[in-house]
Amino acid sequence: MFRIPHFRRKWKWPNVLIILMILELGGTVAALALFGIADPDLYRTRLWTVGANNGFNSSPTEILYAYANHRPIPSIPFVWSQTLTSFNVAISVLSMFILLVKVVMFTLHCWYPLLGTITNAVITALWIVSMYGQMGPDHSDPKHKSNIAWYITKSCSYADATGDHHYCSMAKGTYATTVLMMVIFFLNFLLGIYSLIPSAGERAASKIEVDDMQMKRSPVSSNGDGRSDKEWEMKAVPKTPYTPRTLAFNTLDRQLPLRATTAPDPRWAR
Repeated sequence: MFRIPHFRRKWKWPNVLIILMILELGGTVAALALFGIADPDLYRTRLWTVGANNGFNSSPTEILYAYANHRPIPSIPFVWSQTLTSFNVAISVLSMFILLVKVVMFTLHCWYPLLGTITNAVITALWIVSMYGQMGPDHSDPKHKSNIAWYITKSCSYADATGDHHYCSMAKGTYATTVLMMVIFFLNFLLGIYSLIPSAGERAASKIEVDDMQMKRSPVSSNGDGRSDKEWEMKAVPKTPYTPRTLAFNTLDRQLPLRATTAPDPRWAR
């Protein structure tokens, strides 16, 4: 039978959780620094241009040509958009906030596996989106389609001609940090799921607790001869019918002094 996981179940490997917190701190600080430096457009357009010069992807000048020739404005690929840069900054700040809350709640023994599993699942999904964005496709130019950003799969030597080699290296490092953060949160997610799975001893204790609760809530308890307490109570009730008037006369009959059974005084006899 399916049961909802216990909310206050303890972490099975707390030392592993502490190690992951330390790694998460280092990765979060690095991600926050790298994404903060790259915002708003330190090297995004420059690497886009380098890829266009080498025929790896579309060109940022297509938007200018569209404006000049009154043509429909092509959509900017997500990998080269400001939306991705802002998203990366936001997720790094959110990860730092989650880490601070996690450390405080873990110290107070209220960072439960169920809460951690849900939180880590959401943050892992956000980091996966960030990974996809940084290495995402560029199909805006049919003549120069790109499935993966060139600075991920190719050498940074292509950027030497424009002096952007260090920007390419920074973009590679940012992507590596993103992968690291995704792995750390995914490991936290797996640890939370493992902690939610009850062990054999916990299942036995839970079964005993459920049996005790069922016995306490049982409305009918049987006696030695197989009859219930309600049957015994029904048996103890006398079957002779009494009305309130009959009971009142019987009570008065027992309390009147003239109805006593003692012999009369001979002085009053005639």
